[in-house]
Amino acid sequence: MVSKTEDIPASVPGCNPVDVTNDRGGIRDGGRDATAEAPPKETCACDHSADMAVMNGDGVHEHTEEVESQQDENGETDCGEDSNEQEVIVIQDTGFTVKIQAPGIEPFDLQVSPQEMVQEINQVLMDREDTCHRTCFSLQLDGNVLDNFAELKSIEGLQEGSLLKVVEEPYTVREARIHVRHIRDLLKSLDPSDAYNGVDCNSLSFLSIFTDGDLGDSGKRKKKGTELEQIDCTPPEHILPGSKERPVVPLQPHNKEWKPMQCLKVLTMSSWNPPPGNRKMHGDLMYLYMVTVEERHVSVTASTRGFYLNQSTTYTFNPKPANPSFLSHSLVELLSQISPAFKKNFTALQKKRVQRHPFERIATPFQVYSWTAPLVDHAMDCVRAEDAYTSRLGYEEHIPGQTRDWNEELQTTRELARKNLPERLLRERAVFKVHSDFAAAATRGAMAVIDGNVMAINPGEETRMQMFIWNNIFFSLGFDVRDHYRELGGDAAAHAAPTNDLNGVRAYGAVDVEGLYTLGTVVVDYRGYRVTAQSIIPGILEREQEQSVIYGSIDFGKTVVSHTKYLELLEKTSRPLKVQRHNVLNEKNEAVELCSSVECKGIIGNDGRHYILDLLRTFPPDLNFLPVEGEELPPESQRQGFPRQHRHRLACLRQELIEAFVEHRYLLFMKMAALQLMQQKANKDANKTPVTEAPALPSTESTENSAESSSETSTETLTEATPVPKTPETPAAEVSADTPKEDQTASDKTSEDSPKPVPNGTLEPAAKQNKERESLLEDPKSREVVLNACKAVGSISNTSFDIRFNPDIFSPGVRFPEESADDIQKQKQLLKDAAAFLVSCQIPSLVKDCLDHSALPMDGATLTEALHQRGINVRYLGTVLEFVDKTPAKAQLEHIYRIGISELITRCAKHIFKTYLQGVELSALSAAVSHFLNCFLSSFPDAVAHLPPDELVSRRKNRKRRNRVPGGGDNTAWASLTPSELWKNIASEAQSYYHFTLQCESVDQVVEKYGFQKTTLLREISVKTGIQILIKEYNFDSRHKPAFTEEDILNIFPVVKHVNPKASDAFHFFQSGQAKVQQGFLKEGCELITEALNLFNNVYGAMHVEICACLRLLARLNYIMGDHPEALSNQQKAVLMSERVLGIEHPNTIQEYMHLALYCFANGQLSTALKLLYRARYLMLLVCGEDHPEMALLDSNIGLVLHGVMEYDLSLRFLENALSINTKYHGPRSLKVALSYHLVARVYESKAEFRSALQHEKEGYTIYKNQVGEAHEKTRESSEYLKYLTQQAVALQRTMNEIYKNGSNASIMPLKFTAPSMASVLEQLNIINGIIFIPLSQKDLENLKAEVQRRQQLQESGKIEEQTTDSQLELDDKIPVDD
Repeated sequence: MVSKTEDIPASVPGCNPVDVTNDRGGIRDGGRDATAEAPPKETCACDHSADMAVMNGDGVHEHTEEVESQQDENGETDCGEDSNEQEVIVIQDTGFTVKIQAPGIEPFDLQVSPQEMVQEINQVLMDREDTCHRTCFSLQLDGNVLDNFAELKSIEGLQEGSLLKVVEEPYTVREARIHVRHIRDLLKSLDPSDAYNGVDCNSLSFLSIFTDGDLGDSGKRKKKGTELEQIDCTPPEHILPGSKERPVVPLQPHNKEWKPMQCLKVLTMSSWNPPPGNRKMHGDLMYLYMVTVEERHVSVTASTRGFYLNQSTTYTFNPKPANPSFLSHSLVELLSQISPAFKKNFTALQKKRVQRHPFERIATPFQVYSWTAPLVDHAMDCVRAEDAYTSRLGYEEHIPGQTRDWNEELQTTRELARKNLPERLLRERAVFKVHSDFAAAATRGAMAVIDGNVMAINPGEETRMQMFIWNNIFFSLGFDVRDHYRELGGDAAAHAAPTNDLNGVRAYGAVDVEGLYTLGTVVVDYRGYRVTAQSIIPGILEREQEQSVIYGSIDFGKTVVSHTKYLELLEKTSRPLKVQRHNVLNEKNEAVELCSSVECKGIIGNDGRHYILDLLRTFPPDLNFLPVEGEELPPESQRQGFPRQHRHRLACLRQELIEAFVEHRYLLFMKMAALQLMQQKANKDANKTPVTEAPALPSTESTENSAESSSETSTETLTEATPVPKTPETPAAEVSADTPKEDQTASDKTSEDSPKPVPNGTLEPAAKQNKERESLLEDPKSREVVLNACKAVGSISNTSFDIRFNPDIFSPGVRFPEESADDIQKQKQLLKDAAAFLVSCQIPSLVKDCLDHSALPMDGATLTEALHQRGINVRYLGTVLEFVDKTPAKAQLEHIYRIGISELITRCAKHIFKTYLQGVELSALSAAVSHFLNCFLSSFPDAVAHLPPDELVSRRKNRKRRNRVPGGGDNTAWASLTPSELWKNIASEAQSYYHFTLQCESVDQVVEKYGFQKTTLLREISVKTGIQILIKEYNFDSRHKPAFTEEDILNIFPVVKHVNPKASDAFHFFQSGQAKVQQGFLKEGCELITEALNLFNNVYGAMHVEICACLRLLARLNYIMGDHPEALSNQQKAVLMSERVLGIEHPNTIQEYMHLALYCFANGQLSTALKLLYRARYLMLLVCGEDHPEMALLDSNIGLVLHGVMEYDLSLRFLENALSINTKYHGPRSLKVALSYHLVARVYESKAEFRSALQHEKEGYTIYKNQVGEAHEKTRESSEYLKYLTQQAVALQRTMNEIYKNGSNASIMPLKFTAPSMASVLEQLNIINGIIFIPLSQKDLENLKAEVQRRQQLQESGKIEEQTTDSQLELDDKIPVDD
């Protein structure tokens, strides 16, 4: 963790001051929004601007791509050579303004920073409303053309106030195409169809519908929203508590903005292209054909000088200029002259475009698909048509050297320098960019392969065995060809191997050893097939595999070779990946040394690089799912019914599990060694040292590892056997270093999940301890102590703690030399222990976390993530569910059980769907998918498939060419599936794969038994299989007609798995920031997190899940520190980004909506806050239903806001629902329940129903009294409130009596009916959302800080006494922490 900021240049590497002052993005200078909000232009003094990856498709991709690839090709772009630290510091405060003069508009000012490139000013001009229609221009300073790739600081004479002229340049064919593409992008800029179709990294976002545009502005426009009367608070019926209907349509509300303003009817390439030779010599580049809104058909020539109308018609070619002849440098100017409607609508469209939040428009790094979509009209689109029929993948034809050499790009970016921060940022950005481009290209290729659009390299073989090369990527299908996997489980193993291999690539990539290379790998599941896409090792296709492999085995261990260079490289990975160096026997019975599994092959490419591939056994086997004859598992595993037979023999433990297991063993080792040493020491000098400390040591669960690791190092001095000195790092550091967390949406969780060494375990100063231990270790007895501890925990060294696994144990076909028999025995034991650890520690700890709500999965994906974080594979889902079922507090885990069963069912259905789809030919795809969904979800008992009627009946039925779909088989077999058969299959799949018994024969039974909702099941199966359905209300429960017809299936998308390269420096900053916040240093934490945000932006571009987590935490800090508008702005970005990057109904997005609502309320925007909360509630109902602990928090929020706007009856409905959910999931005696009672009582008080108010407050008071005692302030507050309510009730009763007695002439005391103040509502909102402000005076603050600092110094010097553990100021209770 980077905690020392001194060695990081200026802590903000070349940050652009403009961006910082400018709220890191509002719309500045009218149109510079996309770039402003996009990563700030810090390019850490290097030539390669952060902005490139960001521009959102407004025609500038081509430039961008070209720049990127040129720079990736050349490797280091002189970054870092001249960027010494002083320079970086200087850069920080030297933004300046230049004047831009473009043809036909007034000159305007533009703020720039010295390390931007000229290229970026071009991007800004192409995005600005008044200059967006220009693409082919140069910028000139005093008549000199500026080089696009020059940094501004390197241009002579460019200073504050310089005038840059925009000069129109002559077109080339390439520039003309770019211009047409850019104009098309501008015309489509508000059209969501690309997002629905999942192309070009577009995705959906609906936030602006609920906030009526940008939040920052609306706050100032509406007079702070205090006039409550105007707010209509009633939600739609389906959002109210207790409603049973779950409509799908509101998921994608209709956006009025998207009503396309038609500027042109048709814009397409003319059929007269390309120009004949004689016209080429007149400067004709290409011809376009257009139809204007006024139905005027025109033919346009694109020439080197610009665009003009010609006299051609559909059937006659006449290239002469039409009369009157306008020659315009921009197509927009030409169209504006010939079509008044175009002029009017185009201007309006651009106004709307620049008003949208940039995060709604910027492309995401990886494609996000939507599982629902409306029916979008299909319009003519020349660019799309051209893209489909030319092999334009990415933008190959605009890149020097045509198709991209993916392998070269992936490996050169890895080789970039990484000595200092600017170099690392540049390297990480290049790596990330190439990876995301590669993932996109591989996905397109895999779809092309399955759709049959790519020629196989071995076309003579049967379809399952074919392999493909396309765009320099190698594709293979996930079938067991040539019986390669016969002993491991055939096709099932061949299906599992690619994902295991990908996990291996991910792990080696994260360790990042210089000189060791892995292949770019992407695994794509599409239409029932699994395709592996890999980059190609140079020269591998020319050689036979036997010749190329110089390390490892090509036949699962029958023949094995090794190589010293590979051993040296892999040795560097063996510690972080916990792989043991070991010997195996080859076919001649000679011992061969390896430092990986035998399948891992080493090949030196023609480029001289050392590649490793086939990393499917990087991690050791999981013995719970690998029955081996003659081997007994530990009793913990046997009690759970392990070992169990699995589909294949490639079941491996996850890397997270290995980490957790090693750490668990390390604590054990420390305890044992320490205890024995203490006893010896006590016996030795019993007269000198009192043995007071002995009992303290066993509590080393939380030992500060610094002391231990130094003592380890001293132990090392004794050893000759160990090849390299090994000092155990702190587990926390290891987790962050080499656990590629599956999906770092958890980036703010990881700091909580990764073990935090608590700094109060050490008992003596480390140095002193070392000396004592050293003197002890001279003593053979002490050496024996360490030896015993090592043996007990299974360490591979006898003198220090070092656990590693041999991945070849239990691999069929691998033989070990006789002399290592003992070692092999030890390794087998370790594997058994690890398998038992998973069952006996990790699963119970997951369930415990779910019980105390520190893990709160809402849907299948978040449940899977929770399992993976703890190292539990999804194949254990059945075991986890059984464990939940047996837990005494089962009622409080009902949500987990329900989500688990639904995940289990949809995964079984996915397995069945996979093989089902393989037998379907393309023309019947929608019919087959709708039939499957009917069998799965519809109550209609005899779902009959609609075989597609042959719309086009061919005269001669050509039977021969019928199906060349891989897998083949009877084309219509799918049509015979029935609902009862499908559910029978699901139950048997659950039994055989998850070893879980489902009693279900139909969907209705399941819904009844487990309390599911069919829409949730539909969402889960669609997301898992890539189905996209028409957004409309489906009648699942009709017994007379099926729910789905083939018209309801709109598309089928690929499901893609790939490596996620990390921004390591940024992540360290983020973690240090979190740590600071947890210690209570909010301001310092805030600075570190802002810094992390800068670095994330620099590496990932503007959109990424980690940036999302960063913005959320930043918003929370802004809020806590009282800067509400800034909190609102950051949280708005977090919501938009979450919608775009994770999906509009992802559980994280729901949480972001809740946070945003709170900040809106604090900013006085009450109606917006309510709309956001209602949206969150709708999404949560759709995703997991009402019965979920998180729903209580959401309903409390809604109830409080409604109370604030005096909608008491409505408020009570939500608060009482929250009360009942809290009671169910937190237990009737929980403090959360007491708070819920109090909130309900407050509403009753406002309604003047004092009896009900008293009743509820008494319940709350009782809980407080029993849980925290009479003296606690909460109990006292509650008792005060009770007194007040009693007085009010008595006063009311008196008044009533008075009225009864004296009738109309009664003297009525005025009663106090108080509407709640906004401040009191906000206070309660903060409390329920876990934000507690402690009123501290300045003096208290100083004391607190001094105390924290004093402790830190004590810790560092190691003098902290044991008593501090008790007296530790309970900081975590008082300092608000993001939960």
